[in-house]
Amino acid sequence: MTMPPEPRTPDSWGPARSKTVQWHDPAPNAAAGRRMSGAEYLAAMRDGRLPGPPISGLLGMELVSFGEGEVVFRCVPDDSAHNPIGVVHGGLVCALLDSVCGCAAHTMLPAGVGYTSIELKVSYVRPVRSGDELTAKGWLVKPGSRVSFAEGEVRNQDGKVVETASSSLLIMKP
Repeated sequence: MTMPPEPRTPDSWGPARSKTVQWHDPAPNAAAGRRMSGAEYLAAMRDGRLPGPPISGLLGMELVSFGEGEVVFRCVPDDSAHNPIGVVHGGLVCALLDSVCGCAAHTMLPAGVGYTSIELKVSYVRPVRSGDELTAKGWLVKPGSRVSFAEGEVRNQDGKVVETASSSLLIMKP
C-alpha cells in the first residue's frame, strides 16, 4: 500500500491564483426577455444590447452563433475549473451542454414563453484540459408545446468529441 505524501502547508503549495468574475443584475435581462422571442433575446445578447447571463461569465461561455433550432457556444476553461485529478471538471462541460440544448429550444419560442431543463443525459467521451478550446453545438430534435427535445455535443480544438448530451425541456407558457 502506498502511503500519502507528508502533509504540506499552504506555504508549500505555490503562489495562490485568483479570478475575478463580474456580472450584471439578471432581473432586468429576464424582464426584457419576456417581451422578446427567443431568437430576438439571443440576438440582443450576441449584439451587446443586453448582457449575457451571469453563468456565462463565471464559466467563460460565449455565444458564437445561432439559427432556427440551433446554437453554437465557445468556452476555453482555465485551471480554476480543475477537479482533484487535474483535468477540467465534467460539470463545466455539462453546464455548457445544458446551455446549448436549452438555447437551441429557445430559438424557436415566441415572446413570453420560457423553458427549463427537466432531463439531461450526458456522455463523457474524453477528458478536457485547461486551455482546450471547446465548441459546443446544440440543436432542436423535436419542438413541442409542452416538452421539447434537443441534443448537443462539445468538440475540442482538434475537432474531437469530448461530450454529448440529450435533453428534455419543459416549455413554460405565461
